[in-house]
Amino acid sequence: MKPICIIPARGGSKGVPRKNIRLIAGKPLIHYTIKSALKSNIFSHVFVSTEDKKIASLSKKSGAEVPFLRPNSLADDKTPMDAVLVHFIEKLIKLGYNFDTFVWRDCTVPFIRNEDIIGSINLLKKKKANLVVGVYQQHLNPYYNIVEKTSTNHLKLVKKITRPVSRQKAPKVYQMNGLHTYDVNKFLFPKRSRRTELSKAIPLEIPIETGLMIDTEFEFQIARLLIEKNVNSLS
Repeated sequence: MKPICIIPARGGSKGVPRKNIRLIAGKPLIHYTIKSALKSNIFSHVFVSTEDKKIASLSKKSGAEVPFLRPNSLADDKTPMDAVLVHFIEKLIKLGYNFDTFVWRDCTVPFIRNEDIIGSINLLKKKKANLVVGVYQQHLNPYYNIVEKTSTNHLKLVKKITRPVSRQKAPKVYQMNGLHTYDVNKFLFPKRSRRTELSKAIPLEIPIETGLMIDTEFEFQIARLLIEKNVNSLS
């Protein structure tokens, strides 16, 4: 049984307004994530979950399926992603779709490779895990050079450690990058907080260049350069 791919894309993104459909090389950003998923031949269906009619229309033109629109109540920046996914999956099941694994791909991470997706699915099944999360190692480290302001407007390290260490000897830390692979039954039952159960998640380390997540204007411009350089292979 082939897995399905779900690409959530709401219309009200704030970091980079309307970034999901902002044009790069003449096509909306979400187009490249959709095409990557379709070209992989891994999925039985590639879905987009959105409340936005324009995003839905552009997603369909790029080849994705949008079987229904997401309720506006699940489309603000305070809505947890697990609520969005539960709503979408339960509606798919009611419509008769049959699948035991799903991959949530963030539409702002267009460079995920086939081998990353296949690796996450294989790892999920091998470990009989609830969830596999794509990560890449961060060179910025809360044990060494990530700080926060104190109440007195001074600085302190985010993570305490017994004695100072060099960056090379600090504990390794990782950034999640928009590739999440789930066992459907373990995700839906029992009904409690699902996505945030990182204590049950297995990490899959992938290269930073394929896990680039676009949350700022600077990152959008980096993605633009990469896509325009490789537009023929990505579109």
